[in-house]
Amino acid sequence: MQKKSSLYTSFVSGVIFPIQERLKKHDSVRIRREMEASQWWPRERILALQAKRLRALLIDVGAHVPYYRDLFARVGFDPADMSSVTDLQALPLLTKSDIRAHSDALRADDAKGLARFNTGGSSGEPLIFFIGVERVSHDVAAKWRATCWWDVDIGDPEIVIWGSPIELGAQDRVRLLRDALMRTELLPAFQMSDARLDEFVDRIRLRRPKMLFGYPSSISLIAAHARKRGVDLSQLGIRVCFVTSERLYDHQRSTISEVFGCRVANGYGGRDAGFIAHECPSGNMHITAEDIVVEIIGPDGRVLPAGESGEIVVTHLATRDYPFIRYRTGDVGVLSDERCACGRGLPILKEIQGRSTDFVVAEDGTVMHGLALIYILRDIPGVARFKIVQESLQLTRVWVEPGPEFRSVEDPLKIRDGLKKRLGEGVEIDIELVSALPAEASGKHRYVSSRVVAS
Repeated sequence: MQKKSSLYTSFVSGVIFPIQERLKKHDSVRIRREMEASQWWPRERILALQAKRLRALLIDVGAHVPYYRDLFARVGFDPADMSSVTDLQALPLLTKSDIRAHSDALRADDAKGLARFNTGGSSGEPLIFFIGVERVSHDVAAKWRATCWWDVDIGDPEIVIWGSPIELGAQDRVRLLRDALMRTELLPAFQMSDARLDEFVDRIRLRRPKMLFGYPSSISLIAAHARKRGVDLSQLGIRVCFVTSERLYDHQRSTISEVFGCRVANGYGGRDAGFIAHECPSGNMHITAEDIVVEIIGPDGRVLPAGESGEIVVTHLATRDYPFIRYRTGDVGVLSDERCACGRGLPILKEIQGRSTDFVVAEDGTVMHGLALIYILRDIPGVARFKIVQESLQLTRVWVEPGPEFRSVEDPLKIRDGLKKRLGEGVEIDIELVSALPAEASGKHRYVSSRVVAS
């Protein structure tokens, strides 16, 4: 049975937040209302809407965006002739390098009020791009809809564990007032010492939030710290923990769920690609298909059918001011043609396997997911935290933050032997013990990353 929102939450979600959106000239309230209805449509009707919006977008950018006007002429593509989403395959993929090289040409000639954004560059050079009001409105509406799937709403007490300098740099008086009205508190995810973790646990106990939001690595670290301290957080009334921006591992989901006594809802998207998919209470990741076309491509650029793993490519239908069309995310995933028990007709993203750089390459050329290495260190009780970087086929570096049970002789040998069995006996494993893993500016934590390109 759905629980009733408090009067204050209803006031925030029904009055304060809509006023804020109108002042920002966002149309998110109307869009969210339409999305609340369309999510229950039969999938075929949702996909028909998607195709109609795609055709309109391509006609628009062909007329107003210099990059696509030239591209369409070069490849002989007439958007007015398109009849299916599969017609997208006539267009080349859009890469981060393309955006860097053609930043001005990707801007619509009639675009107004674009905001400059950038990705954090965790996998390389940051990407600078621009977002219009339409795109923001659609992303806000999609996130709002998905939030309400979990019986919480804007205005319910919330703690956000985040680390992006973009958010943290905006903590001026207006932002602090807004957060106070929305009952949202921000905790900095890149400051995770034991002392700060104690403070975070205390803040969560004091605020008694209805929802948590943030990186799975940071929230699971707080949960593990509370467990270590013997602090019970399971009776605070937390209904859901929303996690995003990193791969969610099974052990993180279990730790968060057990310690906080709540469900964990995975979200997938980014500043560049938009709000792509979100988990429903039935456990499936639903694509925001009214706004997003997702393709899965193989190494040769060929579109793969449902059930096959490949790179996730996204077309955002609300980006006419600065288009993201067939944009390569660098993430690896699998689509599903199954129907969800929740009754929503939205398509399902079955798996999000991580970034392409989360895969490692063995000495003999075998490609494997970084989990093959993660489990080796996770199974050693004395390892508190770790980070693995595959520098080359010949060298892999490991940073280990030892815990109380760490055995200074046996455990490094166990790590070295385990990684060599996966990567090859000829690979050098360089292990460095550190008192604390170096903080990353974004607050994210990637257990494994590889600088080796799979052939």
